[in-house]
Amino acid sequence: MPEIKGYHAHVYFGADTVETARAVCEEAARLFDVKMGRMHERNVGPHPRWSCQLGFGPEVLDQVLPWLMLNRQGLTIFTHPDTGEHLEDHRDRAVWMGELLELDLSIFD
Repeated sequence: MPEIKGYHAHVYFGADTVETARAVCEEAARLFDVKMGRMHERNVGPHPRWSCQLGFGPEVLDQVLPWLMLNRQGLTIFTHPDTGEHLEDHRDRAVWMGELLELDLSIFD
């Protein structure tokens, strides 16, 4: 079984929800040991919408995941482990909050 080194939560947004997403991400980074990435106002990697990545360790998953569930403000959030097995982490091991979206997994070929 691969070791989970950490987690990434990708908060998806659009032009009309960018400020909501920024507020959610900034609050998560303020409350928890979470590293907030850039607010990408374009699709990046396998992600089908604009997004901001929240990175955190296994030791805070039990705090961060419930907080995101209750405070996502209607945004879609895609969370996956980081084991180094990128395809499997994104395709098979993910947790979705909100709308289920199709990722572009071809980047992992």
